[in-house]
Amino acid sequence: MSLSKQTKQEIVNKFQTHPDDTGSPEVQIALLTHRIQQITEHLKKFKKDHNTRRSLLKLVGQRRKLLDYLKQVDIKRYRTLLNALNLRK
Repeated sequence: MSLSKQTKQEIVNKFQTHPDDTGSPEVQIALLTHRIQQITEHLKKFKKDHNTRRSLLKLVGQRRKLLDYLKQVDIKRYRTLLNALNLRK
């Protein structure tokens, strides 16, 4: 259920701010969003998987913190990222 190397590289390439960028908030949020979507699909099948549900809540909290940080630092980048990932605020 983890991200494959190829999928991760595609996400990084799409959201990186410069050629060597792998850790900017945009990249981290995009990776977390993809992982959250995978776990959500898993939980639709396995409703009683409480350990996975807990990890989903941790990932959502981590993404929320990164989004709050990006909003404080640069509101334009924040809004662009929300539109690119189809997230609502």
